[in-house]
Amino acid sequence: MRQETDIASLLRSATERLSHAGIEGAAREARLLLEHAAGIPVATQIAFGERLVGASDAEGFERVVQRRAAREPLSHIVGRREFWSLDFSVNGETLDPRADSETLIEAVLRQLSASDVDYRRKPWSLIDFGTGTGCLLLALLSELPMAHGLGIDINPGAIAVAASNAVRLGLAARASFQCGNWDRGIDARYDVVLSNPPYIPTADIETLQPEVARYEPRLALDGGADGLDAYRALALAAVRVKASSGFAAFEIGIGQANDVRHIMASAGLRHMATESDLQGHERIVMFR
Repeated sequence: MRQETDIASLLRSATERLSHAGIEGAAREARLLLEHAAGIPVATQIAFGERLVGASDAEGFERVVQRRAAREPLSHIVGRREFWSLDFSVNGETLDPRADSETLIEAVLRQLSASDVDYRRKPWSLIDFGTGTGCLLLALLSELPMAHGLGIDINPGAIAVAASNAVRLGLAARASFQCGNWDRGIDARYDVVLSNPPYIPTADIETLQPEVARYEPRLALDGGADGLDAYRALALAAVRVKASSGFAAFEIGIGQANDVRHIMASAGLRHMATESDLQGHERIVMFR
């Protein structure tokens, strides 16, 4: 049985282990893991490093440090991830929400605001293909109080997570989710079609960070041999379900903008805009 240990000693040992495992920001992650495992707020850890941690909590902390050192994502261990200043539940059934995807939220809101000065009061309809945690759809609904939306995912586990997030965020009355294969069985038309689809070429997946390659769902990553299979499906889906005055906004991988623009143009969609992420990479392409 582990003995009581002070906070500072636990954090020092954990930081060393995480750093040795190749994790950037190891000290910060150690504090977050201790907060999760032992319920000790980060502020308390900083102010009272000499405080003792009971044996049971110390053992719980050891277990989560071991998981993180094996490169299991921090978000999977603590069960949540912030996106668009909202708190989302996540697990191994879903792609981890990433800050780069907030570029899509900004781009959609910018387009809606340009189309109608009173855009926040309009009853927009949205559809999100490959919804995962529901982060894209729910973030937009949080900004558009009269809008409603539908999230589609082929993975039933992801649908369960997204529906749970809608309830937690108080958006379940305006968000629905269903398991499906792209637009199959969808008859309605939508003002906004959006997606962060799988876009990693199959052969590249094993070269990704262990947190992604080992723990994130292959369905949400694998874009086929050239990484573009999902966009071919999305082009046809967008043409069919987009309202005549609506538009489509898709996240893309680095270097894919020209190929995706060509795929969409071949389906009859007109390019509207391309937006870059915080690193300057073309990240969002938009079409009418």
